[in-house]
Amino acid sequence: MNIAQTLAALGLYEGILSAEEKAFLDENGYLPLPGILSDSVRAAMARRVDELAAAEGDTAGSEVHQELGTTRLSDLVNKDPIFEICFTHPRVLAAISHVLGGDLKLSSLNFRAALPGHGLQALHCDWGSAVEVGDYYVCNSIWLLDEFTAENGATRVVPGSNRSGKRPQDVLTDPSAPHPEQVLLAAPAGTVVVFNSHTWHGGTLNRTEQPRRALHGYFCRRDQKQQLDQRAYLRAETRERLSEAAQTILDV
Repeated sequence: MNIAQTLAALGLYEGILSAEEKAFLDENGYLPLPGILSDSVRAAMARRVDELAAAEGDTAGSEVHQELGTTRLSDLVNKDPIFEICFTHPRVLAAISHVLGGDLKLSSLNFRAALPGHGLQALHCDWGSAVEVGDYYVCNSIWLLDEFTAENGATRVVPGSNRSGKRPQDVLTDPSAPHPEQVLLAAPAGTVVVFNSHTWHGGTLNRTEQPRRALHGYFCRRDQKQQLDQRAYLRAETRERLSEAAQTILDV
């Protein structure tokens, strides 16, 4: 099954994204998709990540990355079928496919919660070098398990920076400082925001008393190394429950 057949099998069709949505994503480097998660599914996901974080304790996130001031989880493909939607939802995949020119696979599926008083990140891209406009290697999706607000550490992006051909650390004196053109991805829980990972972005400070929780479904081109080697980590029971199309998205 090739990637075009895979995407069709998962429900992608011409027009699943409007021309306006594609243009917004091209122009700004991000696209909010409201209401992807129902309230019941979102609540179930939130309960499950809290359970996993408690069970894994100090090792949580260690398969990929741990970060001071946050709760991290990694390898969620294997940890509950409820997370399968994060790499099979057709509207989300359509947006990611649009950025990556129809050439995509899951790189990793992780969880990040910015804890109270933490979460600030410098503006960055998820690629080690500047790229030519249109020659994109990575694309991310943020699955909002909590509402994103100006107070709780919502991700910030700099619209249009995906078309700059530059990285923030190469041109900004202080990438941690507020950017005059930044936009906060404030949105209701259940929203998914797809963003070109060459767009300048970063978490902001959580000034509330509650964690700000989100899943990150991170994708790359099929010729690139995954952030988490899905073949190495895939469990037999996970493979048995996944469709051929879902396995193709994982490149397993």
